[in-house]
Order: sequence, then C-alpha cells, then structure tokens
Amino acid sequence: MLWKTLTYTGWGRVAEATGPVARPERVSSLAAALADDAGPAIGNCRSYGDACLNDGRSAIKMVRLDRMVGFDPETGILEVEAGMPVGEIAKIFAPQGWLPAVMPGTGFATVGGCIANDVHGKNHHGAGSFGQHVAEITLMNGGKTQKVGPKKNAALFKATIGGLGQTGVIVSAKLQLLACKGDLMTVTERRIDGFDEFVEALDGSEATYTVGWIDATAKGDALGRGILEEGETGYGLVPAKKKSKSVPFNAPRFALSTPVVKMFNTAYFRRVPESGRTSVKPIQDFFFPLDAIHDWNKLYGKHGFIQFQCVVPPAQLDALKRMLEKIAHSGLASPLAVLKRMGSGSAGLMSFPMEGYTLAVDFRAGDKATKLIGQLEAMTAEAGGRVYLAKDATLQAKHLPSMYPNLAKFAAAANKADPEGHYETDLTRRLKIRSAS
Repeated sequence: MLWKTLTYTGWGRVAEATGPVARPERVSSLAAALADDAGPAIGNCRSYGDACLNDGRSAIKMVRLDRMVGFDPETGILEVEAGMPVGEIAKIFAPQGWLPAVMPGTGFATVGGCIANDVHGKNHHGAGSFGQHVAEITLMNGGKTQKVGPKKNAALFKATIGGLGQTGVIVSAKLQLLACKGDLMTVTERRIDGFDEFVEALDGSEATYTVGWIDATAKGDALGRGILEEGETGYGLVPAKKKSKSVPFNAPRFALSTPVVKMFNTAYFRRVPESGRTSVKPIQDFFFPLDAIHDWNKLYGKHGFIQFQCVVPPAQLDALKRMLEKIAHSGLASPLAVLKRMGSGSAGLMSFPMEGYTLAVDFRAGDKATKLIGQLEAMTAEAGGRVYLAKDATLQAKHLPSMYPNLAKFAAAANKADPEGHYETDLTRRLKIRSAS
C-alpha cells in the first residue's frame, strides 16, 4: 500500500493536518491500508473545521472507492461505495426519476461523509436526515467487515449514523432513493421583510424543498430580512448549464469588508421583485449553487473562514433572534447566511438535526469572529440547541453534553468498536468526545 505524506485542510481552511494518507482503489487495498496503519476515513474534506483532520497521524482518503455496486429500479435502492459524491448520484439518477432523499449544500460531499455527519438538506422538515434513508452500511473495522442496518446490529448502526467515523470505516451503503419528477427544478423566490415574517413563511411553506437566505447585516425593523426559495422537481427541457467559474487566488480583506457586504446583501435582496418570481433551473443549480464557483472558500482570504451553524427548538425563537441581532451589530457577517425549518427527524446518537430552526452564518476567520462565535455557542447551549459538528471549528467541549444528550452512550459504543482509538480525529480529540463514556 502506497502512503503519501500530505498537508490538507477542511473547507474552511482554519486548521490543517499533515500526515500519511492512503488512497485505496479497491476494498482489498482498503483492508491492506487499515492493516498497515489504521486511521480514520476521510472524503473530499468538505466539512468546514477539523472533523476530517488527523494531524500527525494517518488517514484513509476514500474518494477512489466511488463505484455503483447495484441499483433496483423497482424499489429505488442504490448500493454505492462510500467515496461516491452525492452530486454524482443526483446527476446520474435524476433523469431516471430518482434522487438521493437528502442532499447537503454541496454535491462534493461523499456518501460516507453524508452518513458520518447525518447531513440534512432543504427538505428536512419533510424527509428528515440522510441517515433515515440508509438501508444498510458495510463497515470495516479491525480486519473484519460487517453489515449494519436499522434492524441488523441496530445499536452499532445508530452509533455509525452521525458518528463522525468513530465506529469504523464506511465501505459502502444501500440508500433508499426518492422518486422525483425529473432533472430540473421549478423555483419560486419571494422577498421576506423581517425575522417574524420569515419564520411564518417557513412554517407555512408546503413546498418539498424550502430554504431562506438571510441578510445577516440588516438591523432594526429589517432584522432577518431575506429571500425564501421554494422548489419542486420537474421535467422538460433543462436550461443550458452555465460555465463554472473559479476563484484563482485568496481575496484581499476589503472584498468582505462591512460596507462591501452590506452593498452586496442589499443588491442580492432586491434582485427578486417585490411580487416574487418563478424560474426553472437545473437540479444542481438549486441544490448546490456554490459548487459552480470552484474554490469559493478563497473569497475569505488566506486565513479562511469559520461557519457558525446552530439549531434551536421552536420555543426558543427569541434566542435565535437575539443571535441575529448580535451578528448584525458585530459587522462581521459575510453574505452567506441561511435560515431553515427543521423537522424532528434524525437517525443517530450524535445526529445534529432536531425539530426547530437552524441558522448558518459564515465569518472570515479572526480573533473577533472566534469571540463572537463563542458567545453564539453559549447562547445556543442556553437555549437547549446544538451546534453542527460538521461545520464546527471552535466549540468548547463543556457545551457538548447538553447539546448532545446521547454523548455518553455514543462514546461507549465508539470505544467498544474502536478501543485503541484508531479512528479518532482532531475534532473528536478537541471536544473530548471519546472521553464522555
């Protein structure tokens, strides 16, 4: 097995790791790599912080294990290797009338990563989380391969879904795809003038897919203004695909200065007419809008960015509103801010999704942003919410037990599956996750 010492980062580029990385192309070479120097599995490193990092230690990069194993067109069950990007599944199967039941905001996320983080999408209020549509997982651990599912080895299955790769290497999975009408989206956009109206609109939406862009710089009566997008799958002539763009270098600091961000947010808000509008888009443009800009993370400069994403219960809307006020008055927010309604669905012991409202905001990395996010994390904990570990780079370990009530149970399951800690990562060590049992 060929190992190569690499330096790699999460998508936020605020932390990096250096260590030996293997890229197996077959299950047999994956087994050989684990026997040689067992380490956690990583994918395309689209988690934002240090969830995919293992500094000074080995890691197994799964991106070459990306094959379709089998598909049943009668049931919509797809078996696929863990390195397959979820966007590729959508691209291949949407014209055939099937989609991954849940898709995150980037098509570059691998199936293994989607399972390990139990990702959610624009339809969580109806479809729940990714792990709820996983019929079976093939795990490799300690030289053994085993199948786990909702009914077979169910306890290990629940520890694996959202389990940050701590129970073993996800080799492949059987996914229940969702029937769709075709490979395009009919998207309705409308302006929302403030936070209370936004919450009302999210609660009243009957669309399959719903997401809100928030102007995180707006204050006063305009606090929480933004654009609500509602989407449905369709069929017909797919609009011409726009040519992908790229960010060739790290942007200078002024590119995301407060005046520039305010100007951009105002223009973006007004691009939608007051009466709203409906358009037809290719599926990828709706689900993965930022994927069309390669290396968009360079817009935050060489020091990278930190995303704060939380979810709070429905009864804690005032807490979420106070967070938005604090963000707006900080002058630190970027144009990337999202508000969504979440249902009750989650599949694993450490799954992020819970019923309520989720807010995600990106900040250019720096001491001021770290301090602000620390305050927001404390407010989240006080409100009975939780922080999304796939996006996290700053959370303090003391907040974790209240945010994730199944933490001790998960730690016990992970330590049983991996007593020597081969699959630990920088994130699990930072948050002392495996010490909670």
